[in-house]
Amino acid sequence: MRTEIKYEQNILTKAKMTLVLAITGLFIVAGLAGCQQEGPAETAGKKLDRSIEDAEKKIEQTTERAERKLDDAKKSISDKSETTDQYINDSVITMHVKKAILSDSLLKVFQIKVTTVNGIVQLSGTLDSQQSIDKAIKVAANQENVKSVQNDLILDVNASSKQ
Repeated sequence: MRTEIKYEQNILTKAKMTLVLAITGLFIVAGLAGCQQEGPAETAGKKLDRSIEDAEKKIEQTTERAERKLDDAKKSISDKSETTDQYINDSVITMHVKKAILSDSLLKVFQIKVTTVNGIVQLSGTLDSQQSIDKAIKVAANQENVKSVQNDLILDVNASSKQ
C-alpha cells in the first residue's frame, strides 16, 4: 500500500507540476500578447516621432528657402556692384577722353561733348574740319578701356569755307 501511496503522490506531484507549467505558460502567452498591443505610451511615442520628423522636414524646407533667398540677395548685390563699377569705369574713360582732347592743340578750341556708356564713347559737337573730326575719334579710340567710339560730331561747313 505504501507503494501505491507513493505512486499516487508521484502522480499528484507530476500533475501539480504540469498544472504549474501550464499556468506559467498561460502567463507567458498573455504577457507576450500584452506586449504586442499598443498602449498609450507607445501611441504617444509614435505621435512624437512623427511630429519630430515633420518638424525636421519643415526646418529643412525653411533652410533651403532661406539659402535661395540669400543667394538671390548676393546675386542682386553683385549685379548692383557690377553696375556701379561700370558707371565708375565709364566716368574714368570719359575723364581720360576729355583730358586727351583738351591736351591736343587742334581739338582744345572746340566744344566736344563726351559721354561713355559700357565702354562706348559718344562724341558730339560741331567741328570746323573733317581732319578735326578724324583726330577727335582717333584720340578717343586710343584711350584705355574704350571699346568703340560713336561719332555724332558735325562738320560746320561754314567754318570750313571761311578757312
